[in-house]
Amino acid sequence: MSQLCEKCVKLLQDFVSLVKRMSSSLIQNIKEYLILISECSCLKRKSSEARQLYKPVLQPHEKEMAREFLQHIETGFDKSPFGKDSLEALRTLAFSENPGLQQSAALYYLHMSQNLNTPLSAEHLEPYYALLQSSDMEVQQMSSLSLVNFLLEGNMNKELVVQMGLLEPILELLESGDSAVQCNSCACIMTLAVSESNREAIGSAGVVPLLALANSYDPRVQQNAVGAILNLTQSERIQQVLCREGALPVLILILESPDSEVQYYSCAALSNVAANSQHHEAMLRVGDRFLLRILISLLSSSVDKVSRQACICLRNLATSVNIQADIIAMDIMPKLLSLLASSNSDVQQASIALLWILSQHPANQDTLMHGEVLQTLGMLLLTHQTDPGIVGHTACIIKNLSLCKNVQKIIESPCVEGLLQAILSTEIQEESLHYVTCSLAELAKHEGATLHLLEWMNEPLIKHLVRLAGQREHTEPSFQAASIVRHMICHDKVMSLLKCHTEEVQRYLMNFLSHQEIRFQQLGISTVGKLLEDPEFSSAFSQSQLMEHLEQVRQQTEETQELLKMAISNKGS
Repeated sequence: MSQLCEKCVKLLQDFVSLVKRMSSSLIQNIKEYLILISECSCLKRKSSEARQLYKPVLQPHEKEMAREFLQHIETGFDKSPFGKDSLEALRTLAFSENPGLQQSAALYYLHMSQNLNTPLSAEHLEPYYALLQSSDMEVQQMSSLSLVNFLLEGNMNKELVVQMGLLEPILELLESGDSAVQCNSCACIMTLAVSESNREAIGSAGVVPLLALANSYDPRVQQNAVGAILNLTQSERIQQVLCREGALPVLILILESPDSEVQYYSCAALSNVAANSQHHEAMLRVGDRFLLRILISLLSSSVDKVSRQACICLRNLATSVNIQADIIAMDIMPKLLSLLASSNSDVQQASIALLWILSQHPANQDTLMHGEVLQTLGMLLLTHQTDPGIVGHTACIIKNLSLCKNVQKIIESPCVEGLLQAILSTEIQEESLHYVTCSLAELAKHEGATLHLLEWMNEPLIKHLVRLAGQREHTEPSFQAASIVRHMICHDKVMSLLKCHTEEVQRYLMNFLSHQEIRFQQLGISTVGKLLEDPEFSSAFSQSQLMEHLEQVRQQTEETQELLKMAISNKGS
């Protein structure tokens, strides 16, 4: 070959340089793609002996061991189904790289999960590490299903599962292409997330795949995925992660699912998120308050737990006044009244709690003062006197509505009768009694209500009010009962009824005058002053220690006034 000229040599050198640059870039691209493929969960395998509890044993007798193991299942269990020998065999089969042997171990675990009634120890969990990471789909299906069975039956410690390192392979199975494996792994996460420590361990690693599976077309997968998200929302930290990863639109949209279980889980998850008011704005931003519209429509659900959960979610959202206005504007009352009349007590309690929240804002009161609402409230008190949730919330609603302009409508309803029967009930609980006495005391401030209460006043009621006023251990009901008496003694009928209980009245008044709280002292003084207008009470009090104690209070008050004058004058100078 003749010698190349300088021009051709230069061209050849440039060509070689170009090939080198292109080769370097191509190799780098190939490396990057191979790294991405190798990191995919579908190819994640046991890559090192460090991840194995011991080195796999592949001996000729393994198949015979598997046959004996399956024969053991067929002939029944002895007193120790997980004895030392069987445990060693399970380990051998589970950590084998032979799919058939792994299937034997997985099948035994599945059989045991359907029959075992005793808890599994930590050493019995070890083989799961290999089974859950098996490349064989049947092994994944059986082992994940048996794990779910053990967890649901309470035969496996939830915290121990995470401590043994099984959470990572379970999370990896969420990205399986098999719907049965997805279903089982979601169920595992759902059950594990009941534990607070496990929720924190699952953390953000489980959020993204669960959100993807929440949109699954397989109803079993979707149910378990949304159920797992529900349990995770019990952690405020994970709520933040869920919102950041776009969970709100997913959960809100699947409220329209035809599956009532999915509706319930998503609604309950949103209720947990709504308990934190900082999320309210983001929740309502989806579809321009679409959440409120769908929740109100779910109040009409034929499934009680769905309508109840919709009430709870609305109640949590209604802590914001602006949201209350939106809820009222969406004509919620007919649906709410229907739920109040439900035969399901849980539904009634959830709906009455929502109504209580709405009654706290004065702007809503015109809507709530509908005659049917008051009629329903009165009937709830008359028929649910032993239910503290219904009695307490109903009494609070009546108190909130007891404005001067509303009193006439209230006394025309069964509300007053319901409150009076509740206060006389021997089964009423202390907290409920507190709310009932507060409601009656608020009504007694209005002359129209006082005249109506007067019609119900009789010996048993007066005796009960005096007894409540004298109870030192229940401070608030005592004060409110005494307040009712004070407002009612302006009428001769009540004054006459009280004369049969003069000693009891004196005792509770003595307690009030010596009470540390000023409001008790003031109520006591006011009541004594009114009773002294009656000759019989005046005569009875004059011969008791009550007047001496009242004089002591007067002297103390004068001394306090002098000290105040001095303090004020010193400040002015």
